[in-house]
Amino acid sequence: MSAYPKIELHVHLEGAVSPELLFAAARRNGCALPFDSVEALRDFMRFRDFDHFIEAWLATTTVLRSAEDYRELVLDYARRAQAQGAVYVEGIFSPTERLPLGVSMQENFEGFCDGVQAAREQLGIEVRLTPDITRFVELEVACELAEWCVRYRDRGIVGLGLGGPEVGYPPEPYARAFEIARAGGIASVPHAGETEGPSSIRGALDALHADRIRHGVRAVDDPGLLRELADRRIVLDVCVISNVCLGVAPSVAAHPLPALLAAGIPCTVNTDDPTFFDCELEAEHAAARSLGADPRALFEAGIAGALCDEATKDTLRAVGAAHDWSAAAGVPS
Repeated sequence: MSAYPKIELHVHLEGAVSPELLFAAARRNGCALPFDSVEALRDFMRFRDFDHFIEAWLATTTVLRSAEDYRELVLDYARRAQAQGAVYVEGIFSPTERLPLGVSMQENFEGFCDGVQAAREQLGIEVRLTPDITRFVELEVACELAEWCVRYRDRGIVGLGLGGPEVGYPPEPYARAFEIARAGGIASVPHAGETEGPSSIRGALDALHADRIRHGVRAVDDPGLLRELADRRIVLDVCVISNVCLGVAPSVAAHPLPALLAAGIPCTVNTDDPTFFDCELEAEHAAARSLGADPRALFEAGIAGALCDEATKDTLRAVGAAHDWSAAAGVPS
């Protein structure tokens, strides 16, 4: 078990898939993978550059096509995250990416929500789900996804996100989908301010009424926006290693996390796509600690940003209160 408890709010479950699970899914679904060994596939999926990331994503995650695949995906990642100290996880999945493969919204939601239940029953860890609208889909599809989120609210769906290519796809056109979600009790958690600047974050706040921002690191480009985020206590899902891999930050040492924390913005630390970026939750936390982040503050930001019910938050608060944090900042990576 990890040296201190962690909360993860930003992990793409398709991007967390293990090579072993991919082979099992490919066999079930009669699909081909580009390599025939776990190690070769793992090496192929490891990040090299952005173009290769897209190539590897399309060549691998497209074999995930059934409710059973999605259930196992949630359970497998929950098990691995728990071994890294996670006591609560909010996972992202992208149903609109599966539609061209003939996978229905219902198949997606049933499988992923079954995974939430399995993680609770088999592992004792609470997982919640925040599906993404993939930017560039038609608004009608986005609104349909929002309706499915509301329909499955009692099975672990707590938020609606907006993901995919940020450049050229501002958040404003999807406002109607987020209105549908909000009216049905679903929170707003769009990606913004990763590869685009402050205008994307402002659009997420003003048009989508974001309850939390996925990434948001480009807020450092606008001092007024930094103050607004801090004043409103908007939690940011920070993904240090992912940001370095994708060129959002040139290195861990040059990452903007210290500036965000200094501005008083609550930040969590997350893996994003851990299989592809070859990182685990403890590695993310080690990177954050190297930048001066306090583990207890990260945990408390996680509670503040979590979209679960108050009873679950109370359980998380009790976990934090019971832990001896005195040595956490210096724990080995």
